[in-house]
Amino acid sequence: MTLRRPRRAVFLVALATALALLCCGGSLTVLLLGELTNDGDQANLTATGFECGQGGPIDANAKLPKARQYGAQQIRNAAIIINVGARLRLPPRAWVIAVATAMQESGLSNLGNLGARNDHDSLGLFQQRPSSGWGKPAEIQNPEYAATKFYEKLKTIQGWESMSLTRAAQAVQISAYPDAYAKHEPAATQIVNMLAHGAANAVGNSLSMSCAGAGQVAASGWTIPVKADVGSGFRSPERPNHQGVDLIASRYTPIVAAASGIVSVVKCDEDFKGRKTCNVDGYPGKGGCGWMVEIHHAGNVMTRYCHMVQPPFVKVNQKVTAGQVIGRVGTSGNSSGPHLHFEVHYNYDRSSVGATNPVTFMQKQGAPLGNAG
Repeated sequence: MTLRRPRRAVFLVALATALALLCCGGSLTVLLLGELTNDGDQANLTATGFECGQGGPIDANAKLPKARQYGAQQIRNAAIIINVGARLRLPPRAWVIAVATAMQESGLSNLGNLGARNDHDSLGLFQQRPSSGWGKPAEIQNPEYAATKFYEKLKTIQGWESMSLTRAAQAVQISAYPDAYAKHEPAATQIVNMLAHGAANAVGNSLSMSCAGAGQVAASGWTIPVKADVGSGFRSPERPNHQGVDLIASRYTPIVAAASGIVSVVKCDEDFKGRKTCNVDGYPGKGGCGWMVEIHHAGNVMTRYCHMVQPPFVKVNQKVTAGQVIGRVGTSGNSSGPHLHFEVHYNYDRSSVGATNPVTFMQKQGAPLGNAG
């Protein structure tokens, strides 16, 4: 029952430039959400807060930050959604799902009946329908009531905590556009961080919240692919063309998907001589990623996993969830020893142009790489 009506012609261009140290280090976190309107004017949405949500949600009645894409009332509605989730003692992952859902359904606006433009009898932040049992029209147009009903339905979905955001949202909403929610996940994550002191970097609930550790999926939907020290870094002076980082782990260590997404590439990467010889150990100068996987995530982010010891456990077009095992550490391809070569790319640009530092990126998602994570 996704809203299908005219909205402000605004689109998100850049996300999440963090000016902070690791969320778990006790340092002040500063988060930015860059946005661009149709006329090309850029605005920054900023907030300061405590590590991983310990400061709690901002009171929806307090003075809230402003944003170009979303007006004051829309941000207030997001704060209400977050506060209701906290009051119900749900984890911050639920807050991210709820905010992203309201972004898709109403643009965070508490919509009334728009007559001929209305989608059946859908109303409010989540476009809930009285005829489907969500409540009376006046109730549905109460943001606190609407958010409460959304969360109550979410809690009935078995395994929602480990689902991708779009699957969890669709299980609640039963939308005609089931894949529409995913694109809002990065922005919803940043709004939760902004309004709840970095809570999207956390695990736990509103009573007990902490930074995500190894094997845990942060509310942002991200987790570390393998618990290991960071070896060779991103575009270091010694290796300026190294488009990722090497996570030093022993052979056969499980590798997990860093976030939910769709597998886009599974292959034995050719070496410099055009050979596909991934079933034997590689060596420096051989070339190629060896056995490798690429996953396409929400926000048009791509992650790459290289040098696996055997054929990956996933197939192209397979949907995976954060934390799902996709393969095992090896040393195939251009490799001097067992490790996971891990890359992150923006705009689904598979080239070096799209590559970004995985250490910085994962830090922003509340899933810092390295054994400290």
